[in-house]
Amino acid sequence: MSEAVEQIIRIAAKGDGVTASGRHVKGAVPGDMVGADGIVERGPHHIDPPCRHFPRCGGCELQQADEAALAEFVSQRVAFAAESQELVPDTLIAPHLSPPRSRRRATLHARRAGKKVVIGFRERGSHQIVDMVECHILAPALFALVDPLRALLAHWPGKLAVDISLTLADQGVTAEIRGISPENLAQTEALSDFAREQGLARLSIDDGYGPEPMWEPEPVTVTLGCVPVSLPHGAFLQPTADGEAALLTAAKEWCGDAATIADLFSGLGTFAFALAGPAKVLAAEADRAAHLACQAAARASGKPVHSLHRDLFRDPLTADEISRFDCVLLDPPRAGARNQADMIAQSSVGRVVYISCNPQSWARDARRLADGGFRLAELRPVGQFRWSTHVELASLFVRD
Repeated sequence: MSEAVEQIIRIAAKGDGVTASGRHVKGAVPGDMVGADGIVERGPHHIDPPCRHFPRCGGCELQQADEAALAEFVSQRVAFAAESQELVPDTLIAPHLSPPRSRRRATLHARRAGKKVVIGFRERGSHQIVDMVECHILAPALFALVDPLRALLAHWPGKLAVDISLTLADQGVTAEIRGISPENLAQTEALSDFAREQGLARLSIDDGYGPEPMWEPEPVTVTLGCVPVSLPHGAFLQPTADGEAALLTAAKEWCGDAATIADLFSGLGTFAFALAGPAKVLAAEADRAAHLACQAAARASGKPVHSLHRDLFRDPLTADEISRFDCVLLDPPRAGARNQADMIAQSSVGRVVYISCNPQSWARDARRLADGGFRLAELRPVGQFRWSTHVELASLFVRD
């Protein structure tokens, strides 16, 4: 190679390889060498992608990176986000990466293409659908439904543009199909037969007015902290069971012996039920269906969880309210929790556990906590979305 050859030193936030000079190279990983002509010579961390659909399929972005490169990317994404706000954790733990075929929730797309139905993820940056014949990220129970769904939809009349949300619950897989509606008895029976033959926990149809269950032999639940919680349509669930366990391990360790805990943006109670007993937990959530599911599960289990229906974006817990707790845990949506972080910073609470699915919004909130007297004691990167640029984290803040 010529003297213009450069080495890839890291993977950027959107998945491109980056050289020391700042040059971005699509599909390159650390250790690769790239010439002035753009030709990439593979390095020791560049591997053959395991899936035939890569890189066309938008479900994955980094299958060309080996385990070490993936781990480094996840760790750097979190560390760089902290550094962008001049924050340095006392401890940065090695990242947790979810294994292949562990994703327990996903949304697939389907449409008619000539005489066949294509089903899968969309191409990266396109509305075109990659017709899925294998998948290395979906849990086997989810992938097993691809061919049966293709066969079901192949006999559906008319134009077809369908979204299919699959989730692995306690009773099996729930499927929500958006974009079709049974118009006669034969179509209704076809859907019921499909649900029964595939052993679905629930089949719901959304024709534009919200999902309606067509098949649900018994109430669908997801077990959180040893407590079965009703699973409403569209409710948030951590994408992998092992990733959830990694986040829970951090939360339990950091909340420690706290007698009172505020779980903010609590959803169904992923953290609340795991942390409750003997600690008393306030679980605050804006989504009404999730709040009611958490509330009912708390009553049925006897766990010391008080479920509060409250929009923490518009009406965050005040500094005085927060000061009543020994520890605060928050797990907000991707937008972060600016207003709630401000209230926490103004409170007297001594410990904050912040779980985030967006390092950038987390970093902005973390700066607010730091300005309020908190120190970033520990940071744990988590890569639940394997081979993706989507990164999560768990963090602990303590007052000096």
